[in-house]
Amino acid sequence: MTSIAITGGTLVDASGERFGDLLITGDRIAAIGSFEIPATAEIIDATGLNVAPGLVDLGVFAVERAACATGGITRIALMPDQSPPLDDSGLVQRAALAAKPYLWVHPLAAATRDLAGIELAELAMMQKSGAKAVATGRTWIADSGTMRRVLSYAGSLGMTVIVHAEDGGLTGNAVATAGETATRHGFTAAPAIAEAMAIARDILLAEETGAAIHFRQVTTAAGFERIKRAKSRGAKVTCGVTPAHLLLSDIAVSDFRTFARLSPPLRSEDDRQATSTALADGTIDVLCSGHDPRGPEAKRLPFADAEPGMAGAETLLTLGLGLVRDELITLPRLMALLSDAPSRILGVDAGHLETGAPADLCLFDLNAPWQIRGSKFKSFAGNTPFDGLPVQGRAVRTIKGGRTIS
Repeated sequence: MTSIAITGGTLVDASGERFGDLLITGDRIAAIGSFEIPATAEIIDATGLNVAPGLVDLGVFAVERAACATGGITRIALMPDQSPPLDDSGLVQRAALAAKPYLWVHPLAAATRDLAGIELAELAMMQKSGAKAVATGRTWIADSGTMRRVLSYAGSLGMTVIVHAEDGGLTGNAVATAGETATRHGFTAAPAIAEAMAIARDILLAEETGAAIHFRQVTTAAGFERIKRAKSRGAKVTCGVTPAHLLLSDIAVSDFRTFARLSPPLRSEDDRQATSTALADGTIDVLCSGHDPRGPEAKRLPFADAEPGMAGAETLLTLGLGLVRDELITLPRLMALLSDAPSRILGVDAGHLETGAPADLCLFDLNAPWQIRGSKFKSFAGNTPFDGLPVQGRAVRTIKGGRTIS
């Protein structure tokens, strides 16, 4: 069986940082720390690099193995918003196999048929076919009775329900957050409280049914306050955020920049700062890319007509390292956000550096300078709101199941 020894690097995962070597045999980590390197082993010199678990990106909309490899991502949780939606066991099974052997794809089962929010999908069958969690898709489920049944059904199966938190009755066809920027540009806007409204209802239903719920992207002070209270009560509630909502406010949509049109939309500066506070105090559990590549036909349109979404897989790690450099979080905390916590939510064995764990790794250079250029992305689309931004830090090698992938 082939062995690979990674030497000279700094090992980092959610448990901390330490110096040591790492030995891979087959598709598993065979040893960590100090050990005798087999004479036949391939040696990877990681001097000056960090060796971390492969990133687990929770909630992406497209399977793009090259983009993921470039960003250090070894696993994705695929949203059910596909064509057709992942509301059938056969579709889930096919999606799970879509990128083997280069990328782990964990499909998220559609909570309702066609993601229409009316009739429950057959969650048990999809779980047997490989679905690791349940998701409501790009929107919330308006009918509270249906949402309660989804939570009850998923909870009985031990599956987390991943939700989009915006009250659709308030957001309607809005394309921006209500405020000075939206008013100045004439955008159709919705109040940010739409997020907290949805979170409040879904937390109550989750607590009542005992189900685990994950809010995929939370972006407002009012939303975080409700999640913090629920956690203090012991509710099975987690939440995530993207680097865009941490680093950008609604001012980024000025000049009608469609690459900054996201869902949920970029918020006010006060809410952006509340998001940073929630990351620092531990309220936020997951940092995800929100990877949703959109081509020119979807973005080269008037702002109100453009589709929301960004290509985030190739910048997730880099922008996360910027949060460490700004001393908002530590490097082990970043690894918890990027790999350990999403693995726990999905219930997969990943996100940690331990003997016997899967050999899914990301080797990255903390200090490598480069400039984000969407036109150079491996993704089929380069719709990043960070286009042109100078950054530091990037993945230099991604290993999945003991083999380097690209």
